[in-house]
Amino acid sequence: MTQPFRLGLGCASLGSPDISDRDAEATMSAAIDAGIRFFDVAPLYGGGLAEVRLGRALRGLPRDEYVLCTKTGVTRPFGQPPTPPNGARRGADVWDYGARATRESIARSLERLGVERLDIVHLHDVEKHLDACLEAHAELSRLRDRGVVGGIGIGSNFVAPIDDLLARARFDAFLLAGCYTLLDQRGAALLRRGHAEGLRTIVGGVFNSGVLASWPQPAPTFGYQPATADVQARTGRIAAICTRHDVAIGAAALQFVLRNGAIDTVLVGARSVDELEQNLAAARSSAPQALWDDLAASGVIPRDPPPAVGSPALRGPVL
Repeated sequence: MTQPFRLGLGCASLGSPDISDRDAEATMSAAIDAGIRFFDVAPLYGGGLAEVRLGRALRGLPRDEYVLCTKTGVTRPFGQPPTPPNGARRGADVWDYGARATRESIARSLERLGVERLDIVHLHDVEKHLDACLEAHAELSRLRDRGVVGGIGIGSNFVAPIDDLLARARFDAFLLAGCYTLLDQRGAALLRRGHAEGLRTIVGGVFNSGVLASWPQPAPTFGYQPATADVQARTGRIAAICTRHDVAIGAAALQFVLRNGAIDTVLVGARSVDELEQNLAAARSSAPQALWDDLAASGVIPRDPPPAVGSPALRGPVL
């Protein structure tokens, strides 16, 4: 069994219409069976399809036994992938952080998930909508007062917008994706800040959308775009160091993030039960200290170790 909150399931890919309901829900159920009790989803993922599937998978699990996070602010038509037919990536997405849109978004999420309350609601993809986000924040605050929302967070693939919003309103959590990895540690200071201020810190995108999952790859992606020559070269150097220590690069990528005690929950995504089992095996594995020493000596990671994983439950060991 995993510690219930140290490792969470990110459900973005499980909202894909390319994956059947049966396979998506089997993956979610396998995560539950493995002891995962932290779930991250959003109306954006499949336009709500991921929420529907997760709601079905969670039926029968006592509500007080898990943490449920969703988001508000941006969505797409139900059942649609990020790139619509004959369109540009995210070309059909709609952003709206108004009070009415926020209320309606939360109501739809509650219905799709089959629950009466949400533990955390993140303002989603806030980068170009910082002022508008404050109206959504005010509405979420009212819902928090009513007990519908437990905490208000920020979800972003960038550090700066989270820093900006933390200075402008009271938040309880943030989800930083793709900015604390073996290839990109721009989020390290933000994570330390969040930890020091008592925020629930959540990290996703530990494989930088695929490039760190395995090596070599025929067409690696970084940040949902083809990986540049520089990124591929750096990944190759990391992989070579990992090979010297008999550690798969994907396992090293996940272990690197789990080592940081300033992070409450690390999200892993999976498109199938097999992928989930691979990620769980990587989380359970133990990389030798010599690997981290060599990665630090090569400039891949800082020489100073991250904050140690402490004793509170949210910062407990993976197993």
